[in-house]
Amino acid sequence: MGREMRITELLDRRSILLNGTPKNKNEALDQMVELMVKSGKIKDKEAYRNQVYEREEESTTGIGEGIAIPHGRGESVERPGLAAMVVKGGVDFDSLDGEPVTLIFLIAAPNTKDNVHLDVLSKLSMLMMDEGFSDNLRNAGSVDEFLAIIDKADEERGSIDERLANTGAAVSGQAKILAVTSCPTGIAHTYMAAEGIEKAAKEKGCYVKIETRGSGGAKNVLTAKDIEEADCIIVAADAQVPMERFDGKKVIECQVSDGISKAAELLERAVSGDAPVYHAAAGTRTAVQSAKKSGSVGHQIYTQLMNGVSHMLPFVVGGGILIAIAFLIDGICVDMNALDVAERANFGTITPVAAWLKGLGGTAFGFMLPVLAGFIAMAIGDRPALALGFVGGMIASGGKSGFLGALVAGFAAGYTIVLLRKLCDKLPEFLEKIAPVLIYPLAGILIMGLLMSFAVEPIMGSINTALNNGLTSMGGMSKVVLGLILGGMMAIDMGGPFNKAAYVFGTASIAAGNYDIMAAVMVGGMTPPCAIALATLLFKNKFTKEERESGPTNFIMGLAFITEGAIPFAASDPLHVLPACLAGSGVAGALSMLSGCTLMAPHGGIFVFPVVGNPLMYVVAMLAGTLVSAVLLGVLKKNVEE
Repeated sequence: MGREMRITELLDRRSILLNGTPKNKNEALDQMVELMVKSGKIKDKEAYRNQVYEREEESTTGIGEGIAIPHGRGESVERPGLAAMVVKGGVDFDSLDGEPVTLIFLIAAPNTKDNVHLDVLSKLSMLMMDEGFSDNLRNAGSVDEFLAIIDKADEERGSIDERLANTGAAVSGQAKILAVTSCPTGIAHTYMAAEGIEKAAKEKGCYVKIETRGSGGAKNVLTAKDIEEADCIIVAADAQVPMERFDGKKVIECQVSDGISKAAELLERAVSGDAPVYHAAAGTRTAVQSAKKSGSVGHQIYTQLMNGVSHMLPFVVGGGILIAIAFLIDGICVDMNALDVAERANFGTITPVAAWLKGLGGTAFGFMLPVLAGFIAMAIGDRPALALGFVGGMIASGGKSGFLGALVAGFAAGYTIVLLRKLCDKLPEFLEKIAPVLIYPLAGILIMGLLMSFAVEPIMGSINTALNNGLTSMGGMSKVVLGLILGGMMAIDMGGPFNKAAYVFGTASIAAGNYDIMAAVMVGGMTPPCAIALATLLFKNKFTKEERESGPTNFIMGLAFITEGAIPFAASDPLHVLPACLAGSGVAGALSMLSGCTLMAPHGGIFVFPVVGNPLMYVVAMLAGTLVSAVLLGVLKKNVEE
């Protein structure tokens, strides 16, 4: 069979740095790419850099314990290679355990039929799980010593496939646990999770057999007899795994990173039988399609939503702040009292600079709903679903269904691709091969167009019309009740049909000379973003790191009457965020009406306060609504586990 490749054969001396000082994760990745380029193994530096960053977007390669193993694979790599850097002071790498990274290995893998290097890289990944080995590397005094430490460990450690295959048989009375590990790239995390589970099983004193599904294919595959005799099966995977074979068995599904950082907890659950029985749909189900999916349906929906929300967030923040700046410029440069009703309707576009900024921000906002729907769809149906989601989101954005329509479009697009895949499985092989490039986009986009045009849009349009008619008939009712309803409607769907119905009613009231209605509408729309921003500061344990970082920008959008700033937060947790925002906005709208506040401009937030009647009570109404929503968010939202 020939000599087994050594790990050090992939390491070039020029690609090892023992005193790295990157200031952040991106700088660390860039420096690692430069180190790899020095080895002469990269054909296209920028393409390789993009591959490394794309892998990092799927999930962090900071595995915990101060270690990160980023990797890139593709045509940009001429020969397989490794680069290494020791960061004595540590660098924030969004690691699974939140700890700074002090040891980084970058992997470069080509797309070749000869995958011998994958076994070597897998072995390195498993060695990294040995705390003594990684500590020795951090303390190496020279490149030669660094290489010698790796060579020695490589010599002493058997091959990964031999170790996993030679598990022997379970002892009588010993719990028999099976596991499957897989990650999108199939190089590092697959084998690190296997190592973590194997170590935890030894400590627990139970039998374990682990199937690894890496870039080199499935190894140590679980047999029907293995599965029949198993007490529990752990599937730690961020890529597709054949699941139908586990029908009727207790199965724990989790992300591959849990196999690395929570192996002991997984084994404890498996041995105690704390796992649901897996039921394959019609005996043919294949699951674990999302990079962050766990066993519960609720968590699956949450991670699919978050995939859309995280990609949508930059468009909301960037576009929203640009629009807010446009309002600020017009607020400073224009005397609102000197404008007529028609001119006030164009607030934010009166001066040329403001008009340009508002147009630019509006362009960014235009991508918001298509991106939301597209990446929700991608989390369900992988890349073929992206186009369908974009199309559905664009129809929702240009039609009457808005934010809620985009949510429906995202899930519909994802499951349309899932359905088409099942149908195409029965096609002849030559047709099955062209399905991703022809059948999926053609049939999928047609289905989405029909669904949006004849189901989602008409239904939401009917709701919108009914809301407008209902509001018009309420004109003579109690002003406080009307303010409560209008304020709440501004929050219930963040720019969707309910929101638009209330806003149109408010602007129409201005034209009729009823300025109190527009005041209630605007304060109701300002409340959700401000409340979310306040809640991210007061209740940090209720929000993810990304949400905490982006939360304060909602103060700017809320004060500028850009309710859409709250959409990412509402989309990620609608059952808790929407009721909280609705209550606060309703309170703000009711107080505005009760205090006799008026507004002569249809937009602008705090920048049009000069034309607000009774501005002091208007501020009180906004603060009261913000506080109510923020407190409710703290009460209703569950603690986030990161």
